[in-house]
Amino acid sequence: MSHETAVANPADTSAEYGAPTLQVQLKMLDASLEAPSYAHPGDAGADLRARADVSLAPGERKLVPTGVSIALPNGFVALIHPRSGLATKHGLTVVNAPGTVDAGYRGEISVTLLNTDQNHAIELKRGDRIAQMVIQRVEYAQFVSVDELSDTSRGTGGFGSTGGFAPAVS
Repeated sequence: MSHETAVANPADTSAEYGAPTLQVQLKMLDASLEAPSYAHPGDAGADLRARADVSLAPGERKLVPTGVSIALPNGFVALIHPRSGLATKHGLTVVNAPGTVDAGYRGEISVTLLNTDQNHAIELKRGDRIAQMVIQRVEYAQFVSVDELSDTSRGTGGFGSTGGFAPAVS
C-alpha cells in the first residue's frame, strides 16, 4: 500500500503521518532504561524493554518486568504483542498474546515471555526490546440477555469450520 492510499484526505494536515494522536502519562520505574518508543513513523507498536537479564530455557516461560507504568485515559487499552523478529528467529512469544493493560492499572507493565524453541535457550539482556505495546480505543458493551440469538450464515460454526487444511495423510 502506498503512502497516498494510506492518507484519508491528503489536504488534511492536522496530524502529520505517524505523529502522536494521544497523550499517555508515563512513569519510568527505572530511569536508566529507554522509555517506550516507536521504531518508525506510523508503527502501531511501541517497543518495551527488559528491566533485567533473563535466560529462558527451551519451553520455559517467565514474567519479565519492563520498568514502565502508564496511566491510559478511560476508553483505551494497551495490548502487549510479541516482536515478530524475536518470534521468527528465536521462537520467543508472549504467552497471553496480546496481554491486556487496562486503563485503570497503574502498576509496572510486565510481559509473560515463552521460549517456544525446543532445543535452544534464549538470553535476554537488560534493555533488550522484548515486546510491543499497541494502544487502542475500547468499546464498552452492555450485555443484554435474550432467549435466542439472530441467525447468520456462519451460525455456530467455528474452530476450523471453514476448512483450509487438507486431511492428514497417513
